[in-house]
Amino acid sequence: MNQTDVLIAGAGPTGLTLACDLARRGVSARVIDKSPTDFPGSRAKGLMPRTLEVFDDLGVVGEVLASSGPFPPFRGYAGETVLWDRTIYQMAGFPELTPTPDLPYTTFRMIPQWRTEEILRARLVALGGRVERGTELTALNQDGEGVTASLVRDGRVEEVRCRYLVGADGGPSFVRKAIGIGFAGTTDATDRSIIADVIASGPDRDHWHTWTNPGNPANRVSLCPLPGTDFFQFVAPVTTDDVPALTLESLQAIFDQRSGVSGVRLSDLRWATMYRVNVRLADRFRMGRVFLAGDAAHVHSPAGGQGLNTGVQDAYNLGWKLGAVLRGAPETLLDSYEAERLPVAAHVLGMTSALHKRWANGGTPRSAADDVYQLRLSYQGGPLARDNGGGRVRAGDRAPDAPCRDAAGNLVRLFDAFRGPHFTLLAFERHDGRYGEPVRAYTVLHPGEPIGGPCLVDADGLVRSGYGVESGFVLVRPDGYIGLIAPDEAAVREYLALVMGGPAM
Repeated sequence: MNQTDVLIAGAGPTGLTLACDLARRGVSARVIDKSPTDFPGSRAKGLMPRTLEVFDDLGVVGEVLASSGPFPPFRGYAGETVLWDRTIYQMAGFPELTPTPDLPYTTFRMIPQWRTEEILRARLVALGGRVERGTELTALNQDGEGVTASLVRDGRVEEVRCRYLVGADGGPSFVRKAIGIGFAGTTDATDRSIIADVIASGPDRDHWHTWTNPGNPANRVSLCPLPGTDFFQFVAPVTTDDVPALTLESLQAIFDQRSGVSGVRLSDLRWATMYRVNVRLADRFRMGRVFLAGDAAHVHSPAGGQGLNTGVQDAYNLGWKLGAVLRGAPETLLDSYEAERLPVAAHVLGMTSALHKRWANGGTPRSAADDVYQLRLSYQGGPLARDNGGGRVRAGDRAPDAPCRDAAGNLVRLFDAFRGPHFTLLAFERHDGRYGEPVRAYTVLHPGEPIGGPCLVDADGLVRSGYGVESGFVLVRPDGYIGLIAPDEAAVREYLALVMGGPAM
């Protein structure tokens, strides 16, 4: 029987993010997907600032930025007449972020989902992994030592033994059903939209074109240019009981009828789907040695563009914990995945549902910027947050970025120190530096202080002001969240012993 540490079912953005994170930790993992081909559609095309930070850490943000673009301004029409132009921020009802030293990424980025997946797959290959296409998980059984999974490929059955199994296999998740986890919520069969990728002759590629009927907001159609391609994403709500065919001819007829424009021709249909709004949340995110992540654990309205982004955060939270436990950390560390991520997913479901209702009725949403950007997401009060001090930020919060200088005087950022599969200790006073392999410790110095050992010089005072501390210690988790704020080294060692196992040093 073949063996692996982790089996990941599903090679979408969630599964690929997890696979990349595990691969860079040296974890043996297999990624399977029952689809014989890579996903071809634009579907989830918006990346939030926090997701860009994750992709920075995983080593793919450069390619993502090069392949993406800012969200184009919306342009509203009545037939051929331009009625208005609005930015994505005006449409969404919240302000654009102002760049600050603690935020390296402040804008939404638009990139077709197929391209995001392509970039992540290439990164996985570079790390020594690959996706096994056309491979379906058909059965699983777990015991106290691991999971036995049955995989089918080309009619042949393979039995695989893994320490842990992660279901990142989407809303219909076989994994979730196989382990009997409920998926409470609603499916609104009347709230449907056609989403498709087409080439459109006529519209410029500088705007997100939308034709609306003020008396009937649902009777609308839009064409959004997809960066790095010749395609537009076509979106049209389905307003009748009759289900239109997902053909080029049908899309053209819908466009002509709703837009009142005769000079736009659609061609080269690449991908099309009928999207139904589901709002559902798994009862649990873990059952023994089996975990759920991404759409397998939560599905919700597309309003606010949270689906792909929330799944990436699930994977980023789970990856370091699986890696740590496989290297000897206590099994109880894995309990924190559900404790931290399920409340976040529940909040996202409520937020996106409220946004969707207001947008569907033609209203302007109230500000939800902190939620949508995912930068203020916090695990305060969670099982891994220990706060014995703290000022501007608290344990459980995202660790802010800040410019500083290394021992050689080079301009660097805190995120450069955080990047990689380790804990990062920011010591705002002298320390002995002995914390074990998973920790990289840096003394944060004032300008002019003697250089000695790994250090970061807080040349402009932005590290101290960003964290609101002048002394003590801040321990940053591998996923970029603050685990501990403490006044002394003993608390650091106690925390690491609790989370990673072994005696306090």
